[in-house]
Amino acid sequence: MSGASLLTFLEVVWVAVTAAFVALTIWKTFAGMREDDVVILDPLEASKANEQQKLIEKMQRITSFVKGFGLASLVLFVVTGVFWVYRGVTAYGGG
Repeated sequence: MSGASLLTFLEVVWVAVTAAFVALTIWKTFAGMREDDVVILDPLEASKANEQQKLIEKMQRITSFVKGFGLASLVLFVVTGVFWVYRGVTAYGGG
């Protein structure tokens, strides 16, 4: 595997991970858009408490995926940047 193909591979993986990160962030925003942070229910609306709890669990799962993909995107961005700089230094320095 040559240097150019490795750099291309890293860029493609970074773009895919970042696209997944953005998609999950948008999904999380739309999923939680209609809900408030605090819900006050009277006894007649107690059945909605279960529905609210399910939504909170879903948002927590999505949040963990968003954090994971965000971290992976950052790490891939840094690794790709370091590799790109390394290639430039070795090409310029004749190494």
